Amino acid sequence: MKTALVQICSGDDPGDNLRQVQWMLAEAAAEGVEFALTPEVTNCVSASRSRQEEVLCLEADDPTLAALRLQAEELGIWLLIGSLALKTGDADGRFANRSFLIGPDGRIAARYDKIHMFDVQVTAEETYRESDGFRPGDRAVLAETPFGAVGMTVCYDVRFPHLHQALARAGAKILTVPAAFSPVTGAAHWETLLRARAIETGCFVLAPAQTGTHPTTRGKERRTYGHSLAISPWGEILVDAGTAPGIHVFDMDPALVEDARAKIPSLTHIRDFDGP
Repeated sequence: MKTALVQICSGDDPGDNLRQVQWMLAEAAAEGVEFALTPEVTNCVSASRSRQEEVLCLEADDPTLAALRLQAEELGIWLLIGSLALKTGDADGRFANRSFLIGPDGRIAARYDKIHMFDVQVTAEETYRESDGFRPGDRAVLAETPFGAVGMTVCYDVRFPHLHQALARAGAKILTVPAAFSPVTGAAHWETLLRARAIETGCFVLAPAQTGTHPTTRGKERRTYGHSLAISPWGEILVDAGTAPGIHVFDMDPALVEDARAKIPSLTHIRDFDGP
């Protein structure tokens, strides 16, 4: 099936970001795409808590989600909204980093809240404390589709192989890893981690990414690595989107999953063990 990774450079104005994504999805559908994927925090990239409080919404009120559900139905495509930053109503005021799989009928087929929070100090100048603003999820999500079960993850989740193995053992044929990856860790680890997750599970790994220097009206400027990747179940790179925003279309053959797993059935060889 024709699949597309949508690589974008979101700023802190959700309306501007939505228009960018809608144009790209229309272009993808015109090329015959049946499944399109957007990156993490499609609606808003911002390091300013006050700006997030100003522009983010609860899921039920979010205009990006409503508009993209309608567009998926109009285009008749499956759509992974990599994630949206959303208000939650939690007492501590933290947001959700929530991924959505939308069916061609416009309905939400599945939603997943990012489990692992990016709390790291990459360099003396580059520090992230995602858990200060976002609350982690606590549930792995597998979504059934006509083209195979989809295991949903987000960005930093890629560093935790047990999550991806659990999704694959539960039936996932496709793993989604939408991201807004740091340029430093992206250059060092992005491709290696994604290929490893594909090889060890025998799944397609589809990783649409944010890219570039993100427009901001308030707060610290942010940059992301780009290089959206599609990886085959054998670990081959099917798409590398480079660093420019754009639409990257490729053919995804579900038969490759069974072929890879027949050659190396490592998922069936996992054993429990004692220690250390």
